[in-house]
Amino acid sequence: MKIRSLVIAAVLCGFVAPQTAIASTASDALGACMIDSLTGKERKELAQWIFFGMAAHPDIKKYSKVGEEDQINIDKFVGGLVTRLLTNDCLQQTKNAVNTDGPNALKDAFGLVGKVAMQELMSNKEVSTSLYGYAKYLDKKELLNIMSPK
Repeated sequence: MKIRSLVIAAVLCGFVAPQTAIASTASDALGACMIDSLTGKERKELAQWIFFGMAAHPDIKKYSKVGEEDQINIDKFVGGLVTRLLTNDCLQQTKNAVNTDGPNALKDAFGLVGKVAMQELMSNKEVSTSLYGYAKYLDKKELLNIMSPK
């Protein structure tokens, strides 16, 4: 039970928490192996899982239509994917990273994987257009005023 909780916490923290420390070479190697082992479809599925997690926030939930079955399906997918990555595709890198960095190894490695999943979303033209939509409402005169050298 303890190892399961550790893996769950590491995966969640790695995907969504900001990285504050520099990962070791062993953790970087694990992250690189996991990234190399992912297909484009799996990266999109990971991004979907992160979105579903964010959509569960009480202030955001009303804007999302994530159903219980959708959540169960994505959780099953991510559980199988994480298991495959750590115990099959990147077994030696997992062992090396955990021996070198302890429990933080998984958090650091999954942080890299989370970044790749988000890049998968952010590279979509419709997403970037949506995220930059606020720019048409900026007060450019005010911004230029504070940014101009005095």
